[in-house]
Amino acid sequence: MLPPRLLWRDPRPIPRLNKQEPVTQILREPGFHEPSDEDECSRFWFFCQAHDQHYWHESCGEGPHLIASHCQEHGPENVWPQSRTLMFPEGFDPPLSDAQLAWVRADGDDDAV
Repeated sequence: MLPPRLLWRDPRPIPRLNKQEPVTQILREPGFHEPSDEDECSRFWFFCQAHDQHYWHESCGEGPHLIASHCQEHGPENVWPQSRTLMFPEGFDPPLSDAQLAWVRADGDDDAV
């Protein structure tokens, strides 16, 4: 089982020529909508909670970004770890145990592993 609050930040250094500030993605947060197969949501975007606006690379403001998936119908929602996050498990906060990481990789979609 995953922790109730789970964040992920790409642990690779940001290239010097890209002035993008650090981006932390909220994967799980208590109180966020937990999507299910029955949901018929069709419109999603990323929302930067640090700057209180839509997130589109560095255009939402200066400083670190804290982004969440946002559904037009349900608001902020939890997301399942994606292939990029699973490629760099050292970016999870709190860190996932080997058992948790194996569970997520085994239970994820075929294209997300």
